[in-house]
Amino acid sequence: MSSGGAWLVVAVPCAVAGAASFGMASVVQQRATKQVPDTRALNPRLLLTLVRKPIWVASVLTVIVGLSLQVVALAFGPLMLVQPLLVTSVLFGVVYSAWMSGRRLDRTIMVGSLSCVAGLSAFLLLARPSGGGDLIERRTVPLALALGLVFLLCMLAASFFPGEIRVIALALATGVLYGVTAALMKVVTSQIRAGGIAEPFQHWVLYAVCVIGPCGFLLSQNAFQQGKLISPALAMITSVDPLVGVAIGVLWFGEYTVSTPAVLAGEVLAGITIIGGIAVLTHRGEHLRRETESAESDDPSGRITWG
Repeated sequence: MSSGGAWLVVAVPCAVAGAASFGMASVVQQRATKQVPDTRALNPRLLLTLVRKPIWVASVLTVIVGLSLQVVALAFGPLMLVQPLLVTSVLFGVVYSAWMSGRRLDRTIMVGSLSCVAGLSAFLLLARPSGGGDLIERRTVPLALALGLVFLLCMLAASFFPGEIRVIALALATGVLYGVTAALMKVVTSQIRAGGIAEPFQHWVLYAVCVIGPCGFLLSQNAFQQGKLISPALAMITSVDPLVGVAIGVLWFGEYTVSTPAVLAGEVLAGITIIGGIAVLTHRGEHLRRETESAESDDPSGRITWG
């Protein structure tokens, strides 16, 4: 099978199926986090409380299915193809949330979600990613420092700002960690193909995945717990994750994109569309937060999940 055929027959369906799994798991996890006490970011006590809920444990198994599909997709397609396809989990999440809540789809939420998906799809179409390898090149330090700085700023913002700003900060930090994890997973898959299942245990990359991945997952639970809507957090995570993947693909793996002035202008517009979609979802989330505060004060145990 040609490389292009593998992308179409294996990588794309696996990436989309993985997105559906992530969308369903995220909705279930958000509903579960509303039923336990709030905790600080990166406090493992949250997971220790959630693990007692069977529905949350089932959602983790769904995440594992999604990750397995992502690994298969990464094994057959470039990082910059697979990661953007995962952003469709936003749409899956919005639909699942409305269905599980017995509510109609909110038009504003759908507009914001579609903007995120359309913006990232346009970015991928314009960039036309190709090339690259499976080994991390030496040009890693500048991007690693930049991502580390973004992560630290997000954690500071989550500590000092309330409401949807905290949610977006936590989700942005999660997206950064997820994007790095996905990039490192591509290295792990290449090591397995080259030397067998035992090969990754001889390199630092697997152990980095085992630290960064769980930290990202814990932050995602913090973000879901703090938000009234699942959509802003999920949109931020699923948008930042592939964008970080694109940057890593170019700077670490030597992948390349079309970079004419017209294409770059289109990519900027696509980025603005993504940001606009997230802004719409965030504004809607803050509006519903204010709208439901009085109801929650009357019934503290009845937190409302809007979708």
